[in-house]
Amino acid sequence: MGTALITGASAGLGLEFARQLAAAQHDLVLVARNKERLDEVAQDIRATTGVAVEVLPADLSVHDDVESVAARLAATGAGSGPAPVGLLVNNAGFATPGRFTGGGATGEMAGVDVMVRAVVRLSHAAVQQMVARGRGAVLNVSSVAALTAGGTYAAAKAYVLSFTEGLAVDLKGTGVTATVVCPGFTHTEFHDRAGIPKSSVPSWGWLDAPSVVRQALADVRRGVVISTPSVRYAVASAVLRAMPRWAVRAVGKLR
Repeated sequence: MGTALITGASAGLGLEFARQLAAAQHDLVLVARNKERLDEVAQDIRATTGVAVEVLPADLSVHDDVESVAARLAATGAGSGPAPVGLLVNNAGFATPGRFTGGGATGEMAGVDVMVRAVVRLSHAAVQQMVARGRGAVLNVSSVAALTAGGTYAAAKAYVLSFTEGLAVDLKGTGVTATVVCPGFTHTEFHDRAGIPKSSVPSWGWLDAPSVVRQALADVRRGVVISTPSVRYAVASAVLRAMPRWAVRAVGKLR
């Protein structure tokens, strides 16, 4: 069924992508910073699905770590080398809470490194070997926040959205596709880690991770470029696109 490489695979949407792809009998390469947690996830997936799982610990804010993941993505399977990656899921990311002017720039720059620089570098490494083989897919995780005025996080996700659309145009006719998924609020560890209280969002505003991942993977299979899980967030996205930017700025942040 092919091999999928997932960044941010130890928790949240990344973990759900790993579980669903393994259930569909895809071998996996799991990337995240925490090796111990990756090993636990890999052991569980191997035991329950029987697929092969590689573990590749990497901090995607660190240049050398990004290059190690890029080298794995560049593998073509020639000779005794590792199997080529047929699906790249660029999922790693984190919120940058608070005002841009309220603290240091270290966290903001790390966010750009993980959610922009790494996405570009890893997508480039992946599509080189995919185009040469005439098949493959890149799935980048953005957010409905890409359409808001939500600081560094929203700006990074807006870049991912625009970048993926451009990549899809470049890949047309190659047998390789690019999809960007733009979920709204989703029940994962993301908001807990960012210190964003879940009570600030009404219950109807929440999506569940399995549904988001199912739709994203279904849209990859159909060659959809922009995947927006749920009717309510598809409508919200259409409204945000139609609103004048001064009104979008008045709405504030959405993660």
